[in-house]
Amino acid sequence: MKLRNNQNPQAKMGLLDHLSELRSRLIRCLLAIAICSILGWIFFSQILDFLLDPYCETLGEQCTLRVDEPLEGLNTRFMIAIYTGIAVSIPVLLWQAWKFISPGLHKHEKRYGVSFVVFGVILFVLGCGLAFWTLPRALDFLIEIGGEDLLTEFRARAYVSFIIKMMLAFGIGFEFPLILILLQKLEIVDYKSLRKQWRYALVGIVVLVAIITPSGDPISLLALAVPMYLFYEAAVLYGWVRERRLSKAQNSRLHKIGEE
Repeated sequence: MKLRNNQNPQAKMGLLDHLSELRSRLIRCLLAIAICSILGWIFFSQILDFLLDPYCETLGEQCTLRVDEPLEGLNTRFMIAIYTGIAVSIPVLLWQAWKFISPGLHKHEKRYGVSFVVFGVILFVLGCGLAFWTLPRALDFLIEIGGEDLLTEFRARAYVSFIIKMMLAFGIGFEFPLILILLQKLEIVDYKSLRKQWRYALVGIVVLVAIITPSGDPISLLALAVPMYLFYEAAVLYGWVRERRLSKAQNSRLHKIGEE
């Protein structure tokens, strides 16, 4: 990457500079998570009631969670606080990621930082929403596959961990197109190679989704794998459009130079 500034536009960042910059960004991310986690601690009851909706929808009115250890209630509250901090601080995390990679972008592409954050937040929220919508169906599948002889009553910490990790997996999975677009902007990959490797990408997406989704049920797998592959195709289309625009801009510049 080149560190561009008014005094020395061609100055280059060395490895130590990159590590120092990365450390600074990570510290800011951790501070944002810590501050936002306070909200999760304060609104613990409301968040827990919200997370219980898929469970209650599956089992009906009797949807209590079991606590087997004296510290389980405290640990559950800490877990909700931390994961809430991660979710709420997503705009800050995306902005810090953008500021870290933006020196490697073209000058005209650096102005898209706000769009990157907004688009990333929207995708994250959509992913979490899709996960929450599929959770009752996933729970139905997981409960029914065990048979009628098993009494369903989840432990508080296990259930909360399952629900939150599922939503975060979907939310992070929905950031997939942003990653592919940034890789193309950084000229690490191009749309032609992505288009040629679509079969491997499809298999890789299915394997990745099977790993990151804690349930492992087919409903959740399809619910995340299908959008991620559609995002892959959308990123290929974006690369094709971007290359055409760059080619037209270059031809226009060459034409103007020729006229002069």
